[in-house]
Amino acid sequence: MNDGILERLRRLRAADAPTHGGHVLAYVYDSGMPELDELADAAASLARPVNGLDPTVFPSVAAMEREVIRFVRRAVHGGRDVTGSVTSGGTESCLLAVKTARELWRAEHPDAVAAGVRPRLLAPVTVHAAFQKAARLFDLDFDPVPCGSDGVVVADALVARLAGDVALVVVSAPAYPSGALDPIRVVAAAARARGIRCHVDACFGGLVLPWWRDVPDWDFRVRGVTSMSADLHKFGYAPKGVSVLLHRGRRQHRAQFFATTRWPGYPVVNPTLLGTRSASPLAAAWAIVQRLGDSGYTDLTASIARVADGIRDEVERIPGLAVMGHPIGPAIALVADADAPRELRVDPHRLADELARHGWRIQHQPGFVQSDGTRLPRSAHLTLTPVLERSLTEFRRALGRAADAVRGRRPADGRVLAGAVRALGYGADRVPGPAASWRLLRLAGAGRIASDRPMATLLALIEELPAPVAEALLTELLARMSEPR
Repeated sequence: MNDGILERLRRLRAADAPTHGGHVLAYVYDSGMPELDELADAAASLARPVNGLDPTVFPSVAAMEREVIRFVRRAVHGGRDVTGSVTSGGTESCLLAVKTARELWRAEHPDAVAAGVRPRLLAPVTVHAAFQKAARLFDLDFDPVPCGSDGVVVADALVARLAGDVALVVVSAPAYPSGALDPIRVVAAAARARGIRCHVDACFGGLVLPWWRDVPDWDFRVRGVTSMSADLHKFGYAPKGVSVLLHRGRRQHRAQFFATTRWPGYPVVNPTLLGTRSASPLAAAWAIVQRLGDSGYTDLTASIARVADGIRDEVERIPGLAVMGHPIGPAIALVADADAPRELRVDPHRLADELARHGWRIQHQPGFVQSDGTRLPRSAHLTLTPVLERSLTEFRRALGRAADAVRGRRPADGRVLAGAVRALGYGADRVPGPAASWRLLRLAGAGRIASDRPMATLLALIEELPAPVAEALLTELLARMSEPR
């Protein structure tokens, strides 16, 4: 009977994009070392019955967490004043960083709180969307600062908006959409001078940049940095989901906690948003950190750097295609070369669709108009992993052929469909409900998402629609995928 259940799961998994081998350049982080997967599976299995809710009953949880935090703290140059917690992933780390800063800001600004002032969360527009979620959940005003068309934010633009109502300023190491390293030293120094907390979101790069070449100081060496997030389920090569949130100072770390004795049950003390926590991801991450150590992460990071060099070199050879800005670390975004004649340009979304036909998945990113009118071009994101080095020649060849196949093709245009949506009366002040959203999606030919389905047209529609309408449509599309029929 069990064999039949597992066989059905294998059939379901067969429809997934491959998680190993480097053919999916987003979402998955393959070290290319099968022994790490085996070690993680064994460690996770040993910890499966354990409840991370109470380390007084399961002291193995505290021991593993302590050692993981110590390793990450040392990697990002944190001193003995830096402490933290293991969380369920980058989003939870980001949420907790914001929640902590809000609690401390309220305690330090009682008059502003009494006057009804809402604190601000200040960040570049390229900061991860988890911080928008945090602002909504914890009642802060999200204040995104525009960046240049190359995805680079100017330090002075952030510094100019620092004020007493800012509970937290966030900078990225690096920013996911562009791969750019934010101006951390300048922003953190300015925040420190004004008594404002500064968080470095290193969820993406925190387990790569410590071993990357020629990186400006970005971590706890910068005195104004007060907290940092780093995901072990990304370039720590652990299974989903496990992350670390570090704070400078015990007082700040303790503000992260929720504790209550105000109910008739057991005293509740939660360092994270979750109560009951699986110990399996922690155990897997702990085992991998023990196995790799500094030398292992050094070698894997060097492999990623060679992949980055190879892809940049290939893009330079491809007419009509360019790398966005000046990325540092394991992410590259591809854009159409604006300096090339239109008939030679390679639209990144057409490119991504063509690559998918040949078994390579890169991630579509829609164009984005910022509050100051500056437009970030549509792009395609590539997450670079060590395993890709083994098939780098093959990928370079596929990238060149895909570019040749779509060169000069007009980008997908969502204006006609967006005009139809507006004609029905939908806009920023009126969004479609579930039934209407589904009808609109089907009209747009996007009634389903599949790993082999071209995405350029859907992304073009998203670019043209008011954000509330686009969000309603995407919510409906994803909700329908798991809705029982």
